[in-house]
Amino acid sequence: MKAIQLGLKENWQQFTLLVLVNMMVGGMVGLERTVVPLVGTQEFGIQSEVVIFSFIIAFGVVKAFTNLVSGVLADRYTRKKVLVLGWLIGLPVPFLLGYGPSWNWILLANILLGISQGLAWSMTVNMKIDLVGSKRRGLAMGLNEAAGYGAVGITALLTGIIASHYGLRPAPFYLGIAYTILGLILSVLVIKDTRAYAKIEANLHAQSATVPQERPSLWWVFKETSWKSKNLFSISQAGLINNLNDGMSWGVFPLLFMSMGVGVEGVGWIKAVYPIVWGVGQIVTGPLTDRWGRKPLIVWGMFVQVLGHIVIGIEGFDPLTAGLVGSILLGIGTAMVYPALLAAVSDAAHPNWRASSLGVYRFWRDMGYAVGALMAGIVGNYFGLRWAVHLAGFLTLLSGIVVWIRMRETLVK
Repeated sequence: MKAIQLGLKENWQQFTLLVLVNMMVGGMVGLERTVVPLVGTQEFGIQSEVVIFSFIIAFGVVKAFTNLVSGVLADRYTRKKVLVLGWLIGLPVPFLLGYGPSWNWILLANILLGISQGLAWSMTVNMKIDLVGSKRRGLAMGLNEAAGYGAVGITALLTGIIASHYGLRPAPFYLGIAYTILGLILSVLVIKDTRAYAKIEANLHAQSATVPQERPSLWWVFKETSWKSKNLFSISQAGLINNLNDGMSWGVFPLLFMSMGVGVEGVGWIKAVYPIVWGVGQIVTGPLTDRWGRKPLIVWGMFVQVLGHIVIGIEGFDPLTAGLVGSILLGIGTAMVYPALLAAVSDAAHPNWRASSLGVYRFWRDMGYAVGALMAGIVGNYFGLRWAVHLAGFLTLLSGIVVWIRMRETLVK
């Protein structure tokens, strides 16, 4: 039997397979980015932004709580079992999105999608961190998130193109059927569990007098990650604001740019650019977090996102151009922040409770989807959708300042 070794080079085959699986996971989210808000307005005649954005709120809340549980399940059972369960729960989603006869069916699809994503995406993160050990975490997270969010963007573009030729439903959602089948087959047949790798790193980890070395309770980890640790608090609030931006853009951009005369295919390009730049950019920013540290990329990434909001929110520009340039800036800023946040959590948490801490961080991060969508719906109803963009930019600025002041660098060279 081959001895277990930590490292990207030593485990490149499994790592590559996990990257492929996460592309399928990300593709499932991309199914909704362009088309679903338009289904709400054009097929079901919904006028209220809060009601339309309810599918994002449902997705974000369910995914956040599932992230919380997934870390505990990963620590207690096996990563592979949780990954497979995530795919099984996601199987009905493309059928519900494509053929659901009412908006309640779309909400049900998003509840299932939130559970599926919370289990499956969390496991691809934990399994890659397990495999590579402590030295290449930034690169590992960069590649993982690049695959996932690159697939989000490509799928958002493809669904926009398909919808412009064949209608909003059901054709764009056929992609999701392929994603679920391929992801489930790979997870069952070729993905191997990685919990043994985490145990090896735990044995190598320097002993600390300030944290429990045995697996602590979820409540202890929740408190430590959410507010007791200055570093983990700073990371968690930055993650929430990042996904607040994503939740806002998910619901607002299709409706905002369509109202300014941009067609469905143009909206598809705007919706695609953000996650594609976000995803591909992490191939560069992931390794940079291992070289420059986590904090600089988090702080400056937040500020670059603010520039994106400014470009999109200012009136007078050509809407398609403003949408594309602003989305590129949002993508660059998020690419800087995302792998650094995940790597920083992994730095700060002991391997014995790291999966649970990552689950808590991802709870707060993905709660940002719901907060962003709810904020955008309320502000959009009373002040207009453009003001939702302004408010998201202001909150992003505040979040970056919090990290600048409170967080200490977590990378140990």
